[in-house]
Amino acid sequence: MTDKEEVTGAGDNPEMVLFGKKSGKASLLDSGEDFEMLDDDIDDNPPPLEDAGGGKKTKTEEPAEDQNTGTSAPLDEWMDMLGNGQLKKKVLQAGNGPDSRPTKGQNVMIHLKTSLADGTLIEEQPELSFTLGDGDVIQALDLTVQLMEMREKALVQANAKYAYGALGSLAPDVPPNAELALEVQLLDATEAPDLELLSPQERIALAGQKRERGNVYYQRADYAFAVNSYGIALQVTESSSKVDISPEEEEELMDVKVKCLNNMAAAQLKLDHYEAALRSCVSVLAHQPDNIKALFRKGKVLALQGEYAEAIKILKRALKLEPSNKTIHAELSKLVKKHSEQKGAEQAMYKKMLGNPASGSSGMQKHQARSSWVVSWKWLFGATAVAIGGVALSVVIAARN
Repeated sequence: MTDKEEVTGAGDNPEMVLFGKKSGKASLLDSGEDFEMLDDDIDDNPPPLEDAGGGKKTKTEEPAEDQNTGTSAPLDEWMDMLGNGQLKKKVLQAGNGPDSRPTKGQNVMIHLKTSLADGTLIEEQPELSFTLGDGDVIQALDLTVQLMEMREKALVQANAKYAYGALGSLAPDVPPNAELALEVQLLDATEAPDLELLSPQERIALAGQKRERGNVYYQRADYAFAVNSYGIALQVTESSSKVDISPEEEEELMDVKVKCLNNMAAAQLKLDHYEAALRSCVSVLAHQPDNIKALFRKGKVLALQGEYAEAIKILKRALKLEPSNKTIHAELSKLVKKHSEQKGAEQAMYKKMLGNPASGSSGMQKHQARSSWVVSWKWLFGATAVAIGGVALSVVIAARN
């Protein structure tokens, strides 16, 4: 259940090398994802980032320059790409003209030198390949290469926000909050392969790369980018194919899909996108009804939406499948307590709305007793008056006689 292994995938894939994790902790996501990833409460005010699963959205940074201006950038002149001074580009060697610029979705190859702002060389990659616009690399590269011409060489100054952020990186070794100087040359741009024509193993490998990229973003708390990467991986797994696929390969592809959906649900939970997370969990359970992680997260979502009774039912089902899971035990105990408190509050509210039946009944009994007492005294008074009247009449008659 808990196969904690380091989520890197970067050693064999140059696309993944750019964004290593600064922390040395083992991954807790699929594969490697574990319930411990959700031990902390979800109510921790995660950053309101945009994601592909619906919910709150924020403005996306876009290059300030129009890609189709028809003019080349001047040499040796800094261009403020975003208008905020945090991402600048200077052309060192002119390219083949604006018509040679790559477009989003194409596979590009670049020669990259990464240095700190003081000139310290971090690493050099002669042929780094990635899909433009997919988030396979740091934002500084994804945004810059879109505005480069073929064979152009440029120097890029990137604020930490568009590089490795407050966490820094282990591979390459970049300290936290470090500004970078990137020397980039665009070598090639080709159309992405047709997913329908990829062999099953190629699709499995590509989906796995995108999922691993999502895991890196998740570990860095960039949950919106994580959802985006998982979404791209899902597109690869769900695309139709014109190539024969064996039952074993189909099962392997389904396994990648389920892991992507599970991890996407975890990221959507962090973003407070509960409806999107619920849909992801339901999709997993449609393929694997006894998937423990999906059941656990579905219970979490329902609880966060106030559906305690249904959440308890789901978590009991998960606990029945894995009785020794302490995280499910803890979550279930917490929900049972909350549900009990909710029922108590509801009962108090109903009593307040309808009044106190017990006190009303007691008042009625007192009123009836008082009424009975008044009637009894009235009867006694009347009988006494009749008796006195009778005695007086007898005395009068006797006197006359």
